[in-house]
Amino acid sequence: MIKTAAHHPKPGPRIQRGLAFLRLTMVGGIAAILAACSAQPGVKDGVILADDPAPKLSDYGFFKDAGAREAADGVTPYDLVNPLFSDHAAKHRLVYVPEGQTAAYNAENVFDFPVGSVLIKTFAFAPDMRKPEEGERYVETRLLIRKESGWMAYPYIWNAEQTEATYAPVGGRQTIQTIAPDGEALSIDYAIPNRNQCKLCHSKDGQLMPIGPSARSLNHDGPLGPNQIADWTTRGLLTGLDINCAHCHRAGGGASNSGLFLAWNEGNPTGWGVHKRPTAAGRGSGDDLFVIEPGKPDESILVHRLQSTEPGVLMPELGRTTIDHEGLALIRQWIAEIPASAP
Repeated sequence: MIKTAAHHPKPGPRIQRGLAFLRLTMVGGIAAILAACSAQPGVKDGVILADDPAPKLSDYGFFKDAGAREAADGVTPYDLVNPLFSDHAAKHRLVYVPEGQTAAYNAENVFDFPVGSVLIKTFAFAPDMRKPEEGERYVETRLLIRKESGWMAYPYIWNAEQTEATYAPVGGRQTIQTIAPDGEALSIDYAIPNRNQCKLCHSKDGQLMPIGPSARSLNHDGPLGPNQIADWTTRGLLTGLDINCAHCHRAGGGASNSGLFLAWNEGNPTGWGVHKRPTAAGRGSGDDLFVIEPGKPDESILVHRLQSTEPGVLMPELGRTTIDHEGLALIRQWIAEIPASAP
C-alpha cells in the first residue's frame, strides 16, 4: 500500500530540535550573506534596475559616505553652463554610466544614455548662500534612472541628521531659512516635487527625459577641472563625438585625401593611423614610417606633427601656434599602450 503523509511517524523531540537548529542556521546564514552583499562598496546595478525604487538613497551605493559628500568610483560630478534657478539652492550633479557602456553624443539633444545609467541631483542650502560651502545641508536628492522601459524619476528627502535620504514618492515641503547671495534674509517654503511632478519639466513628446546633459549645457570646464565633454570622452562615459581632428579627417572632409579617418565610428585601425603610411613624404612625416607606430609614440608621424609649431608640419594647420601639451601627452600615452602586435 502507498503510504500517505498520515502514515509517517512524527519526528521525536531530538530530531525536532535538530531541524529547528538547522532552520535557524540556514536563516542566519542567508541573512549574513545578504548583509555581506549590502556591505559591499560601490554602485549596485541590481538595485538600480530593480522594478521598485530602493527605500534609501544609500541602497544604490552612489556614495562612499553616509552623508553623500564623496562619490563612489564610477560616479562623476558635473555641472551645467546655465543651471535653472531654484530659490537659490545649490545643486550637486553626478552621473553614473554602467561599466563598459557609454552615452552617445548628440550635437543637438540630450545624450543617449544606456540602460542602467543614473543622473543624480542633490539640492542644498547653507545658512548664508553668500558662503554656500559653510554649513551646507542637503534637502533632497532626485534620481533619473534609465530603465529598460525608459526614464524613471525618484525623489529622496534627507533626514535632519544628514545621514540618509528616504524615498518620498509624494514629495514634501520644508521651510528654509537662509540669506540670499545679495544679502536678503529669506524664509522659503521649499517644495519637493512628487514623483509625477518631475515630468512637468522633464518631458519630451509625453515621455520623461533628462534636460541637462547635452553638448550646449556641458561644454565648459566642470567641477573636476577640464572641459566636461572632453573629460567624459576620456573617462569612457561618452562616444560618438566627431570633434577636432575628425572635422577634417573623415570621408568628405577637408583631409579625406590623406586616408586618415578619425570619426568616432571608424572601425579600421589602419583608417585611424595604425601602421598606415603617409600619402606624401617630406617634412610632415619627420622621416617616420607610419602615422601610428604601435607602442612607439616617438616614431609616430601623428606625434611629430602635434608637437611641431613649424608651418607645413604642425597639425592642425590653422588655429594654433603653440603646443597643446596636455593633449599631446594623452596621445603619446594612448600610442604607447597600443600593443605592438596591433594590425
